[in-house]
Amino acid sequence: MDLLRGERGSRPPANASAAPELRARLESAVLDLLGPAPLEEPIIVSAASLREFDATCEPSLATPSQVRGVLINQALRLASVGVDVDDAFTEAMEAWRAEVGQNELTDYLDRLDADACARLAADVAAHWDTLKRSLGALSPWWLPRSAFRAYQRLAEGRVVLRDVVDLMVGTTASDVASVALLDVTTSPLGEGAERIMRYHALIQTLRSSIVPLRTSMFSTATGELWCRDVDDELLARSVEDVVGVVARARANR
Repeated sequence: MDLLRGERGSRPPANASAAPELRARLESAVLDLLGPAPLEEPIIVSAASLREFDATCEPSLATPSQVRGVLINQALRLASVGVDVDDAFTEAMEAWRAEVGQNELTDYLDRLDADACARLAADVAAHWDTLKRSLGALSPWWLPRSAFRAYQRLAEGRVVLRDVVDLMVGTTASDVASVALLDVTTSPLGEGAERIMRYHALIQTLRSSIVPLRTSMFSTATGELWCRDVDDELLARSVEDVVGVVARARANR
């Protein structure tokens, strides 16, 4: 968190001028791709679209790694509101079930035998220990928000940009850039991580009209943190990423 937030004296002034230009560039590029014709269903762009760089590919949810990722995210949500998570598997699973009820992932978890469930619990505990040790305490003064959802509509709703940031700290009501974005993955960091980091920064800029200070991703598999200052070049590259996903999605329809 020290790395993400930095020193207040070294933060750049809050940038409220970039969002309108970014939106205009996105709208123009998307309209050029789609033309005037309506679509039967909107094109949905999400962080998963950027991970594989293919909006038509949706990974299967019913895998141990997907359950592990959900539970680590739930444990992070508990920690962000001051809960001291000791048994990450049990506490996160209870919070998750209370939130979602029953779905494909809970059904998959219920079908695991005792040995498989014990291996999953040990795996979740190891990943949580890595995250908890690296993250440290979250001060309420940082205004931590977990699983922060946002969406943006383009081309009169024919394209919808959806996003969920695992953890956000800082405020847009400041004269300096303050907001830091953190995405957590239980897999090693790869090429798609850079695109996802850029996408988070772009969506939050469009949503709040203020450019975030930094965007980052942490791997609980390796303990590695990638952190990038958000600047004009990073946001411009994200616009190109999004337009590329929309173009491929349009071509596959």
